[in-house]
Amino acid sequence: MESPQNVQSLPIDIQTSKLLDWLVDRRHCNLKWQGAVMDIREKIKAAIQDMPENEEIKELLSGSYIHYFHCLRIVEILKGTEASSKNIFGRYSSQRMKDWQDIISNYEADNVYLVEVASLLSRNVSYEGPALRKQVAKAQQLQQELSRREVDCQNSAADLRVRYYTACKQYGITGENVARELQALVKDLPTVLGEVGRDAAKLEEQIQLYTAFTNFVCEWSEPVLPMLTFVQKRGDATFYEWRTGEVPAVIERPVIEEAPADTITEETIDWGDLGSGTESQEVNFGITVEDGVDWGISLDSEDPGAGGIDWGESGTAPIEIEVVDVGTDCPDGVAKGEDALTILETPQLRSQFIDELMELEVFLSQRLTEMKEEADVVAMSQFQLAPIVIQDQTRQHVEKMQAVVRDLLVRLTTLRMQHLFMIQASPRYVERVSEMLRQKLKQADILVLKRATQAEKRQEAFEEQARLEPRVDLLARSTRKLQKLIEEDISKRYNNRPVNIMGVNV
Repeated sequence: MESPQNVQSLPIDIQTSKLLDWLVDRRHCNLKWQGAVMDIREKIKAAIQDMPENEEIKELLSGSYIHYFHCLRIVEILKGTEASSKNIFGRYSSQRMKDWQDIISNYEADNVYLVEVASLLSRNVSYEGPALRKQVAKAQQLQQELSRREVDCQNSAADLRVRYYTACKQYGITGENVARELQALVKDLPTVLGEVGRDAAKLEEQIQLYTAFTNFVCEWSEPVLPMLTFVQKRGDATFYEWRTGEVPAVIERPVIEEAPADTITEETIDWGDLGSGTESQEVNFGITVEDGVDWGISLDSEDPGAGGIDWGESGTAPIEIEVVDVGTDCPDGVAKGEDALTILETPQLRSQFIDELMELEVFLSQRLTEMKEEADVVAMSQFQLAPIVIQDQTRQHVEKMQAVVRDLLVRLTTLRMQHLFMIQASPRYVERVSEMLRQKLKQADILVLKRATQAEKRQEAFEEQARLEPRVDLLARSTRKLQKLIEEDISKRYNNRPVNIMGVNV
């Protein structure tokens, strides 16, 4: 059996969650303590309405909850401020002092003060502390999330700008003024196509080989590669020369009306008076072609062949328009309108030129493959009767001829050239491209604004965290102080045995 001295040294350990039950079980307070606390709170509320000017009292009353130990300190302060109201019997006539002394008496009855601060301690540990920590953690998590979103917006905006300038590079423009730069590209198109036409003169040997091979193998009597042959001899001649076989004396090229340089914007581009399209081919520069032009005007339904146009005016006779063949309204030797365009500027003829280039390139590729397999005597005997132009070819020479054909083909079929042809064929294409590119920049600007918004929200979350953290520290200090006061009070009740309130963590 342990001696009383040993028992006196044993600590009393009390879990915070069990503190209230422990006080009630050991008869330190009764079960009706909450009603007594409510009466005391009403008296405190009335007493604080009339307090002397004192900085320490103001600080005590600024707290969110005034408990018994605060009241003790207030009474000590009032002993100095209300000393003049003390009578010969040592009592105070001041109503302020009487009110606070009465509050302390009510607190000490049935140890209400002890159970109240114990309840306050449990609430801080179980509810107030976790709630504040949760808010701080939420603010920190929100900052991290918003920071990640900022980076995503910044990266996405940068990616859109890179894609914008990459697309501009594909179109062959800088991107400073998309519509004007796209429109300006068309001016360089005749020069580029003229260079291709001049370089087509190098195709003479290839065309001769293909013609000889075709005639030898198939006994083909029709002209082979007529468009390539024409361009190889005459270059990128006019459509008039291709159509009539004569060089025009005068060439009147169609003119595209442009807005002044300082008024051209991505929203407004003046392409002049251009046509809207044809049934068999797209019309360039608004020139009529033999297949007819759809001007968006309906013919008279009663007599489709009359050529009349219903202008929507009642009571007036339809106006008759005589449709003539291309070039018949022009003097001989004058190329104007579509006749003034070159072969490679005319979509249909350009497509034929490219098709024949591809045909020639495929032939040379197939011929190279066959020449690799013609080592045996049987294969060699097949070409004993072939023309000299076929027998004298070597693989190295055919590869050089193929390289020339591929170079011309690549120069006409690059993505940039495709865009140039589209711009030439349709002014609306410029609007579509400009709008598509403009959308990329617009989305990038939206993401930049969104990033700024995320930064503002992150700053708000940071300020919220900065506001909450002092409250957490204050709650932790006040809770540790309450813990110490409760431990000292209980220790006095058990002959100063050490008391430990466990689980106090805010």
